[in-house]
Amino acid sequence: MSPETQLTVGFDLDMTLIDSRPGIKAAFEALSAETGTFIDTEQTVSRLGPPLDQELAYWFPESEIPAMADRYREIYPTYAIGPTPAMPGAREAVEAVRALGGRAIVVTAKHEPNARLHLDHLGIKPDAVIGSLWAEAKAVALREYAAQVYVGDHVGDVRGARTAGAVSVTVPTGPCPEPELREAGADVVLADLTELPAWLAEYERTRTA
Repeated sequence: MSPETQLTVGFDLDMTLIDSRPGIKAAFEALSAETGTFIDTEQTVSRLGPPLDQELAYWFPESEIPAMADRYREIYPTYAIGPTPAMPGAREAVEAVRALGGRAIVVTAKHEPNARLHLDHLGIKPDAVIGSLWAEAKAVALREYAAQVYVGDHVGDVRGARTAGAVSVTVPTGPCPEPELREAGADVVLADLTELPAWLAEYERTRTA
């Protein structure tokens, strides 16, 4: 089967495959303590999805953001990897792609080395991990890997899928509720990833019929 015809499914990371709220909260609390800058970490974890720089802009002057981003990424492995669990059905969703003879890739706005640490820690083994891509920019990786489907939790993930010409499958397990995902143009909204294997089997049956 050629790469163009092989089933390839892309996954977002934060709040799609992993519940990164405990880890991100801990990392931002550490950054707050280190810098003496107040950060409302409850607010921070309520809007996960966009790039780190956008969140840091709520708490730091523009001139300090590059240095704060570097420091956050540096301390992130210490504080964020251990407390972060997989989302229900995450491992099974990735394995469901493989069971159909396909490839599973992760395309995320997160710093790629830290994304890999999460996946390794949780025993989730995609075929490729591509980091530092957000919203429409995710289409770059989705097109490169000829992904037919992209699974995410955010309206930015919907925009990335649509830009790439992929089917946008969403789960309202992050900051965006189902009506917001549908309004953004999601093709499919599942309750959570536990519903993905059955949907994917039917999608692949129809695709290859």
